[in-house]
Parts: sequence; structure tokens; C-alpha cells
Amino acid sequence: MNVLMFLIPISIFLGSLGLLFFFWTLKSKQYDDPEGDARRILSGLYDDAPPED
Repeated sequence: MNVLMFLIPISIFLGSLGLLFFFWTLKSKQYDDPEGDARRILSGLYDDAPPED
């Protein structure tokens, strides 16, 4: 029973830390263009391909 006195605050702290990091990713606009990534995969053009002459 004494273990719960340590585990509950630790789990609340880690959960709130994860929530803060999630809001940070929203604020830094990391989820702006999910459709663009899907279309870019299907495209035949690659960023690392050498230019064709």
C-alpha cells in the first residue's frame, strides 16, 4: 500500500509531462501537412535523386 504513495504522483507527473510535450508539438506546427507526406511518397520525384540532364 505504501508503494501507491510513490507510484500515483510519479504516474501523474509523467502523464502531465507527456501532455505538455504533445502541446509543444502542436505549438511548433509539426502536424501541419499530413496529406503532403502521403502524396510525396507516391510521387516519382525524390529530393535526393540527382538531377537529370
